[in-house]
Amino acid sequence: MSFRAFSLSGLVSGLFVLFIFTAKPVSRMSSYSLLCLGDSYTIGEMVLPKENFPNQTADLLRKSGYDFADPEIVARTGWTTDELQAAISQHIFKNQYDFVTLLIGVNNQYRGRSIEEYRSQFEALLKQSIHFASGRIDHVIVLSIPDWSVTPFAASADRGDIAKQIDKFNEVNKELAATYRVKYMDITPDTRLAAGDQELIAADGLHPSALAYAKWSEKIYQVIHQELQQNNQ
Repeated sequence: MSFRAFSLSGLVSGLFVLFIFTAKPVSRMSSYSLLCLGDSYTIGEMVLPKENFPNQTADLLRKSGYDFADPEIVARTGWTTDELQAAISQHIFKNQYDFVTLLIGVNNQYRGRSIEEYRSQFEALLKQSIHFASGRIDHVIVLSIPDWSVTPFAASADRGDIAKQIDKFNEVNKELAATYRVKYMDITPDTRLAAGDQELIAADGLHPSALAYAKWSEKIYQVIHQELQQNNQ
């Protein structure tokens, strides 16, 4: 009996040592996800992928100890609200996302599309954004439309008229954000600082630079960080 017990004990010990040296690390999915919907301002036209605001935001959150996957970005330069909607209908999404950002409308303004059309289409996109966030309205962030009138690209245009039109479009997205009680981030004043600071403008003379996106990312980070802190209390 004692010999058998000793043998069994040795066998178990041997198997345990073997398991330690042969077991592979268990991979796991990231804890948090971020979906970003928009146009050139979301993909970061003219900057490196790591320098757009979705990736800079995720990087800031990781540095604070939050396990964020790479942001999922559905955006393209030139898209209007209806074009973003068409892309969403073709995209394969996850069942849910922890946070969703929505920034769209500058191309509606640039192409002379109506405010009424923008209102209807933006509201539909906002409803979808809330759905993607599983109905958690405090996890959806609407960003205001940047003002491109201050860029060199608009040198030959009526800058004052562009700024007024941008404000009208932003009145709509701000109103709808309030109606649906989602987070609203007014980045337009920040973009107007580019009138006196060319470092905030990318090499094409139109889009924001990595430095400009860093300022947006810091604000988005603060909103998400605060939500996560509240959820973890």
